[in-house]
Amino acid sequence: MTKAELRKKYKVLREDLSSSEIEEWSLQIANNTLRLDIWNPSYYHLFLPISKEKEVNTEYILHILQGKDKSVVLPKANFLTGEMTHYLLQENTPLSKSEYGITEPISGLEISPLAIDVVFVPLLAYDKQGNRVGYGKGFYDRFLIQCKPESIFVGLSFFEPEEIILQDNIDIPLNFCVTPQKIHRF
Repeated sequence: MTKAELRKKYKVLREDLSSSEIEEWSLQIANNTLRLDIWNPSYYHLFLPISKEKEVNTEYILHILQGKDKSVVLPKANFLTGEMTHYLLQENTPLSKSEYGITEPISGLEISPLAIDVVFVPLLAYDKQGNRVGYGKGFYDRFLIQCKPESIFVGLSFFEPEEIILQDNIDIPLNFCVTPQKIHRF
């Protein structure tokens, strides 16, 4: 399947999920992340879900990170430039929902991608080699390439992997993908 076909397929699969399935499976995904050996670093990049897209609810992971006293970094997307800036989530960090339905920081302490140790990556589909398909805007591809080589990339998905996805040269593979049922290691 092409990336466009995969995007369509997984958007339809997500559309069929009930809100109770999303919450239950998101909690299982968060619990499964605890089995990963990723909890020693300091800076964790986390996306907040776009509820209309029925993304994994990352609030459960956010609570884990806060409970472990980790520094949480949130992205802010600029759809004019195709770039993201990254802000440290603090008690006084103002958040707002963008016109695209993304809850993101309005402003705050900006963090360099080079400071980020672990990135939780949104996706629509992925394969058994750790290649991912996002929404097609390339925000995370441009961001992940800016991270340090030892950064760990963790995809979150309600679904199991495709056999293979043909990738572009700029695509950065995941280290792990966590589903409600298991952890895939690449």
